[in-house]
Amino acid sequence: MAKKIVAGNWKMNTLKDDAQALASEVVNMAKDEVPTDVTLVMCTPYLHLANVKSLTSHTSQVFVGAQNCYDKPSGAYTGEISAPMLQSYSIDYVILGHSERREYFKETNATLAAKVDIVLANGMLPIFCCGEVLAEREAGEQNTVVSKQLEESLFHLSAEEFSKIVIAYEPVWAIGTGKTASSEQAQEMHAYIRSLVKAKYGEAIANDTSILYGGSCKPSNAPELFACPDVDGGLIGGASLKSRDFIDIAKSY
Repeated sequence: MAKKIVAGNWKMNTLKDDAQALASEVVNMAKDEVPTDVTLVMCTPYLHLANVKSLTSHTSQVFVGAQNCYDKPSGAYTGEISAPMLQSYSIDYVILGHSERREYFKETNATLAAKVDIVLANGMLPIFCCGEVLAEREAGEQNTVVSKQLEESLFHLSAEEFSKIVIAYEPVWAIGTGKTASSEQAQEMHAYIRSLVKAKYGEAIANDTSILYGGSCKPSNAPELFACPDVDGGLIGGASLKSRDFIDIAKSY
């Protein structure tokens, strides 16, 4: 069975005190309210990672993730953060290939393959994002787009390596727009993604792969989305900045 995961992507938000308060609230509320079989992940800006990690040291349910990393282990790459640096702070997860990284920073499938490799090599778990933009959805090309992203960035991995991957499907047209893919659209794509994994790595690994939905997921629509058989959780954007909303989404199970 795939692990149930609700991951919050804080993006470029929160100042120092805001981050401390938000993380503390999530940890304390999760302890009392969230089912123990649901894993929570807070993916914070780099500056907050060490502090937020310290706040989760006494819990086995709430983990910490970075929003990106560089594809080289060290060197003259001013302004970048490496996977070994993250690993030295015992960071658990790393988001890779978010649509904003693909669009604004021109990350390619080949670049993301290298990032996946270095994150795995440093003992962290990639949350690999895939998904189509509106024009691709309207042209009926969503399956082709997602298949290409998975094949070029993930399918070089061994079965053992792939078993550590978390996939997040983001319909890019539903990120920050208030639009949400219908539960039928989400289920259709998640089932398709799982079928690709099954064809490559077999049924057991496909069934154990967590596939998250990311695209304007909030407390009001989380129950319907999470009820889909192939939706194993969510990669939450704006709603993860409000502890009550984030916890209520996790409670949707």
